[in-house]
Amino acid sequence: MGTDIEVITGGDVEEELRAATVARVTEIFHRHDQRFSRFRDDSELSALNARAGRWSRMSEEFGVLLRFALRGARSTGGLFDPTVLPALVAAGYDRDFDEVRPMDGPVAPHPAAAWGSIRVRGDRLRLPRGTCLDFGGVAKGWAVDEAARAVEHLSWAAINAGGDLRVTGTPPDGELLIGVEDPRSPGEEIGRIVLSQGAIATSSVTRRAWGPGLHHLIDPRTSLPADTGVVQATVWAPTCSEAEIRSKWALLAGPSVIDRFPTMMVLDDGSVLRSIAGDEPGAPSG
Repeated sequence: MGTDIEVITGGDVEEELRAATVARVTEIFHRHDQRFSRFRDDSELSALNARAGRWSRMSEEFGVLLRFALRGARSTGGLFDPTVLPALVAAGYDRDFDEVRPMDGPVAPHPAAAWGSIRVRGDRLRLPRGTCLDFGGVAKGWAVDEAARAVEHLSWAAINAGGDLRVTGTPPDGELLIGVEDPRSPGEEIGRIVLSQGAIATSSVTRRAWGPGLHHLIDPRTSLPADTGVVQATVWAPTCSEAEIRSKWALLAGPSVIDRFPTMMVLDDGSVLRSIAGDEPGAPSG
């Protein structure tokens, strides 16, 4: 999935149990990558994309995530859209990110096929011709959620996949203080979030970029990389997969959603808006 995975626990876990837990989490992420990666020719997602225009059978796990993604598209009015892959490829993200070639732009928009045209009947799926699915961060969040369930035998744990983080159990002092990276200054914090349960996810236009105005977050309204005045959005939700959808919604919709769910939003002028508990770096927790 192009990211590091951390399993964070207290220091009272026996080494044998710690090793077994890490092995289980590793297996979960490998399985999800095998099923949902658009960069693997042998993934189930790639096979179903190749059969667009025809009815195909999908696994139960694929069907569950697909239905979740389609509900997310409906709830966000289409701002979260699992069919933006053709537009993403047209913008230059046509291979694993480590191999993406720098570009100067501009790029021509490539409209995504409407997610509402996808047909699902039981375990059968029909994508409109020319449509390609890409679950992206939602698949990563889905893996985080399953990994969190797999470590519920521990007194507490946090699963972190490149900033997609979910807590299970009761952390020390009942909460964790999570630093949020400054999108303009990697390695520096722009603020902190108090997390006692649930999950957070971050969407940023600076994290995976390959040229001026070129990044991996496509605005379905323009079929181009988003330019909404929001540089980064970090949100809370009960699950990491839901937080992934909300973070993209917040980045695309902007300040209008700041009070709909706990959010920390960085605007392109450097200002920070927040409706999520936390503090600024160096300030007392509040």
